Formats: sequence, C-alpha cells, structure tokens
Amino acid sequence: MTSSATALKDSLRFTDLLPSGQGVARDGARVVFCFGPLPGEKARVRITSEKKTYAVAELIEIEERSPERVEPFCPVFGACGGCQVQHLSYPAQLRWKRAMVENTLQRIGGIRDATVRDTIGMRRPRAYRNKVSLVVDHVGDTERVGFYRFRSHEVIAIDECPVAEESLSEYIGIFAHASPGSEADETLRDARHLVARTGQEGKTVLSVTTTHRSERLAAVAPALLDALPGAAGIVNSYEPRSENAVLGRKNVLLCGAEQIEEEVAGLRFRLSPASFFQINAEILARIFAVVGKEMLPVRRVVDLYCGIGTFTLYFAREGAQVVGVEEHVRSAEEARANALLNGVESARFRAARVEEWARSREGAGALAEAELVFLDPPRKGSDEATLRAICKARSARIGYLSCDPATLARDLRLLSANGYRITTVTPFDMFPQTGHVETLVTLELTHAGN
Repeated sequence: MTSSATALKDSLRFTDLLPSGQGVARDGARVVFCFGPLPGEKARVRITSEKKTYAVAELIEIEERSPERVEPFCPVFGACGGCQVQHLSYPAQLRWKRAMVENTLQRIGGIRDATVRDTIGMRRPRAYRNKVSLVVDHVGDTERVGFYRFRSHEVIAIDECPVAEESLSEYIGIFAHASPGSEADETLRDARHLVARTGQEGKTVLSVTTTHRSERLAAVAPALLDALPGAAGIVNSYEPRSENAVLGRKNVLLCGAEQIEEEVAGLRFRLSPASFFQINAEILARIFAVVGKEMLPVRRVVDLYCGIGTFTLYFAREGAQVVGVEEHVRSAEEARANALLNGVESARFRAARVEEWARSREGAGALAEAELVFLDPPRKGSDEATLRAICKARSARIGYLSCDPATLARDLRLLSANGYRITTVTPFDMFPQTGHVETLVTLELTHAGN
C-alpha cells in the first residue's frame, strides 16, 4: 500500500549506495531509499512514498557529510537521469564499483572465492562518451533537447553535457540555442531523437529520428551539414518500432557519409550512429590490454555477440582463427567490412541468433575446437541455451565481458556448476559518474560439472 502523504523524518544514517544513485538507510525494520545521501552520511529526509517494507524519500538536508562527497560538475545533476554519482569522488566511485561487483557475485552467483581486482578507471573521467542520444521535446510551438529524468519521460533540457566528448557537447549547444528558422531549428521540427557519434579528429555523423521519412529534414540537411563543425554526414532514421525507440527501422543517408572512423589500439573501425560499439575508447583500449595479457596467445576463438567485430578483429590480428557470431545482420555486415579495412583474413562472421548457432552442427563443432570462447552479451546477459552449449562442448577457456553485474553473476553461477573455475575478475569504469560497471571475467574448465 502506498501513501501519498509526506512526512518529515528525524535524521537517518545512510549505509549503502545503489547503482541508481539512491542512498540506503534503515528506519527500524523499514528500508528507506533517497537520492542524494552517500554511505556514512547522516541526513534529514521527507518520506514521499510508503510501502510495507520500504519507503522512498527526498533529501531535506545533509547533516554529516562524507569525506568522499564532492561538488557535482554538471548543473543538471540530480535532475537528469544520465549520471548518478557525480557527488562521489572518483577514487571512491572506483572502490564502490569493485564492491558492487564483489557483492553481486556473492549474492546472486553464490561466488565467494573469486578475487575481484581494483576497478580500472580513466585518467580524466569526463568528456568520454563518443555517442549521445538526445530527446527532442516538443512544447507548444517550440522544441528543446535534453535527457530524460530518472525513471521518467519528463525531459530535462540541457545545452551541454560534460561527460560527452567536446565535439558532441558542442552539437548539443547548437541545437539547444537554435535560432528560429535556422538549419538546426528546422531539423528539430520533425525530430523525436538526435543520435550523434564522433570518431577520429572530431568527425561526427548525426542521425535524426522522425516518425516518417522527413522531406523537411531532407531539404535542410546539406545546409545543416555545413553548419555543424566536423560533421561527416546526416542520416534520417524513421519508422521507430515503439514510442520510446531511439532509432527507426529504416535509415536513409541524406548527405555526406553514413559512417565515421575510430581507431583503438591500432585497430580501425567504421561506425554509424546505430553501430554497437563501446562508448569509451580509452577504457576499450585498457580492456584490450588485459585481454592480451590474460587470454593470449590463442589459436582458435569463438566470439559470441560480436557486434561489429571489435574483439573478433583483436584476436584475429594477434594470430587467432576467429568465428564471430552476431544476431543483427547489419552489425555482421559492418564486422566483415571492418575486417577488410584492417586487412584481417583469419576472421569469419555468422549473422545468426547466438543460441541457435551454438546448438547447430557448425556451432557445436566450432565451440569444441575453440581454445577460447569470448562472450560480450547485451545487458540481459547470455541465454541459458548458449551457456549449456559451451559447457557441452567442454570449451577449455571462457572470457566473459559484461555490462551488468547481476546477469553476469547469474551466468557465472551456471558455468561454475558445470566445471568452470573463475580465474580473474576485473571491473572497468566504462561509464564514469554513473552506476554502470563493465566486468571482464576469465574462466577455465577444471572438471565435468553437472
């Protein structure tokens, strides 16, 4: 039962911090969640929603401050849902993310004997995102750009983003301050979302999502391309699958180039706004370095959920024969093109659902021959059928890169029960200032399992 009444509470001592950015305190037997307080802080709060076992509160005043509290550097922090922990010092963020991974592996995976290393972070944890997805909010006869408030469809208007690469943040300002009748203003009229991706030397591709193919956008695109610094191309993405879909089912290049190029650790990648590619090139390079140290040399690799071939190409460049499997046909096509771009001949790609391929004759054979199976699944993790196919093939080693500790822990529990021993767990801060953490786990086959 939820109460709409609000009530002031005496001071509460907060003991934990969730990935959402909510501090956690106890009020007797009841748990209280509140944005703002950090672990160790004492705060006065107002209860805004009550249920049987927990309550949600809003912050009134911090009475005792944590030494790890810092001043947020973004003016809309706390309103915008993009960042959750700008008020926590960066060294403390790295320690918190390590603890988050360790606690989740224990709580969900039942894994208590794995040593979780210190989180590998950035030199400067700002201006790192090479891709931004903006919401266009239509208010009367005007438009504004921004991000959604946390757990809401309310748009928080912005004119910059300190965690986006500087060229992307400049684009935000251009659209936020568009003069009536300008190219940017005309672009916003039909737009639902703006998706911009940048690469080498600040070259950027802009995709504008509209309900239907936009003649207005097609007319203004050449002038917009000239007006945006470093713009390489303008794409119209249209016919989205749902009301909240950021990109449409169809895309048409209006002018310029549809792709830009990025280079990481000596590998070149051509990317579109829709490409699946890590948004933090510095941390991707650090993941490559750890992969190289812990998984090489290797002769045969199966790379599952390979996207545009990021890790497939890395392993192939280092001398392995690699099969990359990716469900999305366009990503598999981009992967083949990136192999040609890098002169890689020892990689082949399959456009197929991973679980179906893994259980096919070809997949079972490739898994059995592989010295290493590498997985980089989406946030929902791998599916059980794929994991069981790996276990059945008795693949000697597994590398698992995850963006969600909870689904990682679930999948590791199954692998551990089937004869795999965790050898390393390394968190990476792919998303500084947020509650997200990337984790690389290596496993080796030790016995028959269940």
